[in-house]
Amino acid sequence: MPANVCRPAVVSGAVASSVPATIASSASDSRSRPAVGMHDAAAVAAAYRDGWWVRQTLADAARACLQQDSGRIVIVDGQTRLDMATLHQRASGLAAALQSRYPVGSVVSFMLPNWHEAAVIYLAITLAGMVAHPILPSMRVRELGYQLRDVRSRLIFIPRQHRKHDYVAMMRQLATVLDRLPQVVTVRGAEPGLVALEELSETPQELPTLDPDAVRLVLYTSGTTGAAKAVRHTHNTLHALLRQIAQHWRADPGDAFLVPSPISHIGGSIYAFEAPLLLGTRAVLMERWDPHEALQLARDERCTHICGATPFLQQLLQAAEQADEHLPALKLFVCGGASVPPALIRAAAAHFSNAAVTRVYGSSEVPVTTVGVPDRDRLDQAADSDGEVGIAQVRLAPQPGCADDEGEVRVRGPQMFIGYLHDADTRAAFDEDGYFRTGDLGRWQAEQLLQISGRSKDLIIRNGENISPKEIEDLLVEHPDIAEVAIVGIPDPRTGERACAIVVSKRPSALDVAGLGDYLRQQGVAAFKFPETLEIWPSLPRNATGKVLKHVIRARLCGSPEQEEGA
Repeated sequence: MPANVCRPAVVSGAVASSVPATIASSASDSRSRPAVGMHDAAAVAAAYRDGWWVRQTLADAARACLQQDSGRIVIVDGQTRLDMATLHQRASGLAAALQSRYPVGSVVSFMLPNWHEAAVIYLAITLAGMVAHPILPSMRVRELGYQLRDVRSRLIFIPRQHRKHDYVAMMRQLATVLDRLPQVVTVRGAEPGLVALEELSETPQELPTLDPDAVRLVLYTSGTTGAAKAVRHTHNTLHALLRQIAQHWRADPGDAFLVPSPISHIGGSIYAFEAPLLLGTRAVLMERWDPHEALQLARDERCTHICGATPFLQQLLQAAEQADEHLPALKLFVCGGASVPPALIRAAAAHFSNAAVTRVYGSSEVPVTTVGVPDRDRLDQAADSDGEVGIAQVRLAPQPGCADDEGEVRVRGPQMFIGYLHDADTRAAFDEDGYFRTGDLGRWQAEQLLQISGRSKDLIIRNGENISPKEIEDLLVEHPDIAEVAIVGIPDPRTGERACAIVVSKRPSALDVAGLGDYLRQQGVAAFKFPETLEIWPSLPRNATGKVLKHVIRARLCGSPEQEEGA
């Protein structure tokens, strides 16, 4: 890490014993602990020895940044520019209010767009020794209720309204189905009977001493079983991730990250909440993606880094070409999520003449598994592979039906999460050597470049959002006019993938794609999960054991009969 970034003061000790064991790691001193979650003793020792893990926490980093340069702008949100002093002052007052209400280790949720208030809330949760639980604002009653119940959230911050959705009304609806509704705090709008964010502040008090190996972030990721799983990260797993970014992506103090990705995703959260304190950078937030606005922000704020899914790069490039804007300050565009066309990487690198443009691969569980090829002189490798492995260890496990040079990508490293919230999910996710089973297929190229070749997991990635087909299938199969249903993702040049529902119908004339959306909306499902196209088929292709052959469905939809015949 560069020598002039914010360096936290040394702190020792452990969190209070009230930390719930289901969320946080053991309350004992991390230096005497043989392992942290799924990191074995040898991995823990190596992480500390090599400096990926440290004895400090994000709270220490915030104090160090405050002492070094209290006037540095850390968050830009429209006309609002938060300096370090203001961020820390507001977060400290909110942390005091949280401390007076809940014990250390409590889960505090926030369901907010990319607003600067979220950065204040995130830091306050950390200062108070609690666990931050970001939630996508697009979630609705079903998903939101599941998450709040699952993590036993104590408090949730919500917008009063956003994009014509009434979040207060949704919380009232949740109150009828949850045994215990978290305390609700509104942001950017007051509501009679509820506390507003501005009212939730007290005189700062002595803060708890934090354990760098305690869980402080829990976020949900879609899986193939239909039920979202809670990913748990510690101060140290995130510290390792940010140190890797500084090392491989040329992130220097004073750089600026444009943040179009949702702050409730691991990607958006690290650039908005972590990097300003650990790397000395500035986060430029976008509440809603608009390529022309993004281009103007990147130019006016002299953004050096942009990280986002394929549609962000495609649309930004198109806007930049139309405006003949080349963003000379841009050092790096990191593209991941859905499939990234090699031609897009080459076209973007040609237009943004000072920037390296590269594909990367990772997940909420092991963020930034590959660091890409962030070098303009190696454009072909950046375009045709998912890049070099950073600080993680990767192995390819042979799978039935795969080519000899292909296997399931399995990974472990200091930035790896410590496990899911539930032990059964964790056990199923790791192999006998402690490697995380990604469910993705890959192969090695020359010079140890990883190329992701497919997914063994049945997952759709649309606009950077993970959609579990089984979750939607399980709901649609209850539709009175549907006998069978399969949801598949097919390539889409605008969104990466689009979800297509293949239905065996009881009454074909009664079904259309809008009706499926209305049905799912009534079930409390977020709109981004709705199928975009509908196909009525007389039957679903199955193998001898009755398993639906989704690769055959995709081949038919994409017009590839050769693939179908050879399946």
